[in-house]
Amino acid sequence: MTTVKDYIRTIPDFPHAGILFRDVTTLFADPRGFRMAVDQLLAPYAGRRIDQVVGLEARGFILGGAVAHQLSAGFTPIRKKGKLPAATLSQDYTLEYGTATVEIHDDAIKPGQTVLVVDDLLATGGTAEAGIKLIQQLGGDILGCAFVVDLPDLGGRARLEAMGMNVHALCAYSGA
Repeated sequence: MTTVKDYIRTIPDFPHAGILFRDVTTLFADPRGFRMAVDQLLAPYAGRRIDQVVGLEARGFILGGAVAHQLSAGFTPIRKKGKLPAATLSQDYTLEYGTATVEIHDDAIKPGQTVLVVDDLLATGGTAEAGIKLIQQLGGDILGCAFVVDLPDLGGRARLEAMGMNVHALCAYSGA
């Protein structure tokens, strides 16, 4: 296998009929694939100072922790509402049917810290946008947003780029 995409399994009709689910757990399970993904997520930011890596729940924790380790940076999780134990900031975002909320500890990012946002998949960009807003509220300077998979037909990349974000994805699937 020579590309990150080679390690990603596609599961038809999950979680609903007509959906092609891009399963990155097979990428994480393979040592060569996982290392390749982490190295490629870091590549655009080589030589840049990154103080904190922010991982979006839940697979962003797996990638973000590995990326933070490679950078000797701190790691900060952005979690679903009610999962963090100390004082938090929260941000709502829109789902297909309703809204959801993500949170960050209110002392997780210091003003002026350089932040890299990491997650496994960019679809509509709602979760990432909410996370970006939380980081900005805390005064973080977002260097970029790095994803393993981009589903460009769902508009997430365009949404984040419209916010002024630098978006990096290792592979893309059209017709998602």
